[in-house]
Amino acid sequence: MKETEHAVVQSLRTHDLFSGLSNAQHARLLPALHIREFSDGQMLFQQNDQAPAFFVLYSGNVKLYRVSNDGHEKIMRLIEPAQSFAESVMFMDAPRYLVNAEGLNAGVLVAIDSAAYLEVLRTSFVACRTVLANLTQRIEAHWDEIEALSLQNSRYRVIHYLLNLASERETDSPHIRLPAAKSLIAAKLAVTPETLSRILRLLQDEDLIKMQGYRVHILNKSLLREQLM
Repeated sequence: MKETEHAVVQSLRTHDLFSGLSNAQHARLLPALHIREFSDGQMLFQQNDQAPAFFVLYSGNVKLYRVSNDGHEKIMRLIEPAQSFAESVMFMDAPRYLVNAEGLNAGVLVAIDSAAYLEVLRTSFVACRTVLANLTQRIEAHWDEIEALSLQNSRYRVIHYLLNLASERETDSPHIRLPAAKSLIAAKLAVTPETLSRILRLLQDEDLIKMQGYRVHILNKSLLREQLM
């Protein structure tokens, strides 16, 4: 195995969906792991395609989205390195992808054969529990997002999004990086790009954050959280 491929595979060992597996179970999965490079704008799969695999992103960024009947694009998630996607559909009787997936920034991902992973789950209660916990957290996050989009104003949505980015890093560092262009983030939050830029400027003027390009420094996380109350 090439050094780069080895690093990609090893990165899975600490991922939520794989950390509960034994060395023997990891070894069984090796033939089912497929490392793929993708370019900017490359379609990874389309809604309703058959879904033989799920994915863990190693580098780059991926956009998950749907297109309405009138041609409008709705961004469902912006995937960052170390995040997984499309794992929930493996539990369907006839797995099909529920969204479109497109590479935003060129990168590398791991495609995991769902059938092989399910076979491992059948022999590991720890792994099953980890997957259920992961999916439950995802569902809770979706409910929070639905609430933010349907019940809250644009300022709330932006702050909620920034705090979620910070929590996903699982670190106390106040530094985060926006995973995509502001226009895409604005679309995800159902605000205009101008509104997003205005809110970010206001948060800077209030000394809650500091912006430098795509990097955001949260100056006072506690005070920022109080804005959601």
